[in-house]
Amino acid sequence: MLEPKDSLQALSTKLQAFVTLRQWAIFHSPKNLSMALSVEVGELLEHFQWLSEQESIQLDEPRRQAVAMECADVLLYLLQLSNKLQIDLVQSAHEKLRINEIKYPIEKSKGRATKYNQL
Repeated sequence: MLEPKDSLQALSTKLQAFVTLRQWAIFHSPKNLSMALSVEVGELLEHFQWLSEQESIQLDEPRRQAVAMECADVLLYLLQLSNKLQIDLVQSAHEKLRINEIKYPIEKSKGRATKYNQL
């Protein structure tokens, strides 16, 4: 179980304080946040570009740490975007998982990487 200091809500609150103290909210429209999120995902992808499947699994420690920081950037921008749009990410993720359980029944999708409409 996550400790309160480790919860998504606690992280979101800390992030909002960080942004507020720097008066950055004026720059954080949904458009700008989604574009920044896309940039961060691109930076995450760069760490895996040209690696084999096996190399992407067995990252050396410096690269693993760099990937962790890019993952954190992605999460922070996603949190900001969801806050701006008043989206409960945890609730939405649970709902999306429920939808995916219907779209990808175990008996049709187990061991397959096929899109739901082609199962």
